[in-house]
Amino acid sequence: MASSTCATTSLSLSSSLRTNLSSSRTSRMPLISLRVSPIFEALSFKSVRTNFKNPISASASASARMAGQNKKIEKFETEEEVAVRLAKYTADLSAKFVKERGAFTVVLSGGSLIDALRKLAEAPYKDSVDWSKWHVFWVDERVVKRDHVDSNYKLALDGFLSKVPIPPGQVYAINDALSAEGAADDYETCLKHLVQRNVIATSKTTGFPKFDLMLLGMGPDGHLASLFPGHPLVNEKNKWVTCIKDSPKPPPERITFTFPVINSAAYNAMVVTGEGKASAVCTALGKSRHSETLPAQLLSAEDELTWFLDKSAASNL
Repeated sequence: MASSTCATTSLSLSSSLRTNLSSSRTSRMPLISLRVSPIFEALSFKSVRTNFKNPISASASASARMAGQNKKIEKFETEEEVAVRLAKYTADLSAKFVKERGAFTVVLSGGSLIDALRKLAEAPYKDSVDWSKWHVFWVDERVVKRDHVDSNYKLALDGFLSKVPIPPGQVYAINDALSAEGAADDYETCLKHLVQRNVIATSKTTGFPKFDLMLLGMGPDGHLASLFPGHPLVNEKNKWVTCIKDSPKPPPERITFTFPVINSAAYNAMVVTGEGKASAVCTALGKSRHSETLPAQLLSAEDELTWFLDKSAASNL
C-alpha cells in the first residue's frame, strides 16, 4: 500500500520510523509515521480560579462571543444515545465533504471521545462510510512513544482506528522520535504540506487550515486539546501547532493545535458526558455567574459548533 508523504519539496517518509504493529492489528491499521527532514462536577470552581494565572486576551474573548452565532446544544438521556447520535452526525458530514471535496479531514482528541465513536465501527456505518476518503489527525498528543498507555494515538488505534478501513497512509501521527518542540514543528510542517496539496482546505476568513470536522472533548477544568485554564498558550495567535512542557495534567510534555486552527474548522463537535464535568459545562455555555473564562468557552467553528451532552453533563444547565 502506498504511503502518503507529509513534507515539502523533496522530503519523504522515513521508513525507519514506520511502526510495525503486532499481527493482531496490522491487517487493519498499520501506522504511518510522518517525518520531515534536519517535524478537558469533579473540579470545583475554586480550583479553576487558582489555576487562572494568565487572563485570556480580549481578542480570544471576542471569538468566544462570536461562537454563539452558530452554536447548537444537543442533550441526551444517556451516554449511549450520545454515541448513537454522534455516529450519524459524523457519517453525514463524511458524506457531505466526500461529495464536495473528495476527502474528509477529521481531527480526533483523546479521553472519552474515542469510546463515544464506537458506533461508527458498527453497522450500518462500518460498511456505508467511505473510509478511503478519510484523513485523520490529532488535536493534541502526549510526547510519548506510540505504544505508551498515555498516547492518544494508541487510544484511538485500539478503540476505533483498528476497526475501520482507513488507509494507513491517511492517518497522521506525530513523530515520537522527536522532542516536544521538534514534534510540534514537524506536525505543523506536515499540515502545511497537506494544505498545499489541498487535502486540507484553507479558511478564507482566517488563512489557517480549515479541517472539515474536529471531534473534541473537555476536561473537568474546562480545558480542551492541551489548552489549559490560565496557560499562555490559550492566547497563541500565530502558530498552527505548538508544544507545552508544563501541562497541569500529566504527562507534562504535549503538542497541541492552537485556537486559531481549532476555531477555523468547518464543524466542531464538543462531546461531554458524566456528572463530573457538569460544572464546567455550565460555565462554558454561559449558564454560570462564574466570572472566569474557560478555554472551552472560546471554542467556535466557521460553519457550526455542536455540543453533545448526556443528562449528567447537562445537569447544571
